[in-house]
Amino acid sequence: MRKEFHKENRQRLYKGMQKNSLLIVFSGKAKRKTGDEDYPFYTNRDFLYLTGLDSHDFIFMAQITDSEVREKVYILPPDAFLERWTGTRIKPDEAYELSAIEDVAFLQNFERDFHNLASSGNFKNIYFDFDKLDMNERDDDTYLFQKKAAEVYPFLNVLNVHPNIKKLRTIKRPCEIEAMKKAEIITKEGIVAMMKASKPGMYEYQYKAEFDYALGQHGPQGSAFPSIISAGKNNFCIHYYSYKGVAAENDMILNDVGAWYDGLMNDVSRGWPCNGRYNDRQKLLYNCAYNTSEHMFSIIKPGMKMADVDKTIREYNFEQLKEAGVLDDYRNIGTYMWHAGAHHVGYDVHDDVEMPEIIARGMVFCIDIGIYHEEWGIGFRLEDNCLVTEGGCENLSAATPRTIKEIEDTMKKGYF
Repeated sequence: MRKEFHKENRQRLYKGMQKNSLLIVFSGKAKRKTGDEDYPFYTNRDFLYLTGLDSHDFIFMAQITDSEVREKVYILPPDAFLERWTGTRIKPDEAYELSAIEDVAFLQNFERDFHNLASSGNFKNIYFDFDKLDMNERDDDTYLFQKKAAEVYPFLNVLNVHPNIKKLRTIKRPCEIEAMKKAEIITKEGIVAMMKASKPGMYEYQYKAEFDYALGQHGPQGSAFPSIISAGKNNFCIHYYSYKGVAAENDMILNDVGAWYDGLMNDVSRGWPCNGRYNDRQKLLYNCAYNTSEHMFSIIKPGMKMADVDKTIREYNFEQLKEAGVLDDYRNIGTYMWHAGAHHVGYDVHDDVEMPEIIARGMVFCIDIGIYHEEWGIGFRLEDNCLVTEGGCENLSAATPRTIKEIEDTMKKGYF
């Protein structure tokens, strides 16, 4: 993303904040895995959205007053010894080129600067980005620093900026949509690679290797989230990460995968028979999911209630399953549909947005049709990314083979 994108995100954020306030956002710290080894670092998505800076131990601070906004970002100082081990650190001029933040300082200056501002008498509030999923989640930099600040500066009113950022992230801007479209192209290559390689006797980890190799031709970032790739009975674990199973003749292959580009992610699912030919029962269930998906893409438009997306998916898919003779009572739809049918996508695969009541132009969310028939041993998902446009919507992942004919034709070019 160009630095102007991040600058505009900050400017939009300030409009919804109280004056005479400080804003503190942390990029996060690398988490220890074992011994002296850390997990690969993953920058806080809100920090990345606001600054474009992808590094651990950075801090962004803004002063919002009646007359102006002053911004400052604190980065890691040069360290020749550590950089020899862990790579070159972002320099002040590079930080500006990525973020459009003119005032760049080194991390050791942060606490002094914050103390001077907090104790100046010029500020009433301090905003933090609080985003725990539950009260038992371990404290991160944000919570630890807020507790410390509350003891020293009890006169500052603490506010949460996270809802404000979620609201901004709900509507995707044109550059974000373009990045998501490029991510879709990469994801398609990975899924097609799996389809072409597919055959009975293939291990799930071999499917994953095909996907990872295809993505690796577009950069080192890898997949947007841990890939879900399974075969046969393993398809009945919704979030499956073992990759140890082997595809038997007539098994369905389930994959729920995505690439990312410029920080933006996608989430695409396809299901196919490992031998490249759908049998009658597989065709029956897959067409139910496909018809439901096509129906949703024909009706979604601005003004529709967001809650009606999942509701309509379940109701329409029930009618398809009923017509196919699989199900005769809507009250039993949970026997074959185990999860919701829509979630937003963006800087997170399950994007952390303000859940809207009404669908609006610029939103991007998944249309996810999952059917799990344990008695028949058939489980799969058909999941696509829906961009809401001015008068309707666009399937961003439509180019990835999704009809039975498209999938079988693709697989003929590989296995057969």
